[in-house]
Amino acid sequence: QVQLVESGGGLVQAGGSLRLSCAASGRTFSSYAMGWFRQAPGKEREFVAAISWSGGSLYYADSVKGRFTISRDNALNTVYLQMNSLKPEDTAVYYCAYRRTSMPTIRPDGYNYWGQGTQVTVSS
Repeated sequence: QVQLVESGGGLVQAGGSLRLSCAASGRTFSSYAMGWFRQAPGKEREFVAAISWSGGSLYYADSVKGRFTISRDNALNTVYLQMNSLKPEDTAVYYCAYRRTSMPTIRPDGYNYWGQGTQVTVSS
């Protein structure tokens, strides 16, 4: 079993920045990919960003390219999402996800474990 704990969410004004963290613990594989997804009220969960075990493969949703950056520290079993130039439409609950292979996917059904989510609210 793998546990994921997100942190770093909060309330920020449009144009501001936040950094989300997700720490993995438990029986983690020797190499695993990680992803970030988000879900706004009344909408389906959508892909935001993903990163391979090595960090060499990065995927981003078009809506966040150039504003968000995903990174990871494997020594700490932690993945980060740096969010800059935030917009009100970025408001959502953000979830990190763990995939038992080294390469990520943008499909939510490709992930094996999920965190509990952290709220990000961007005011206009």
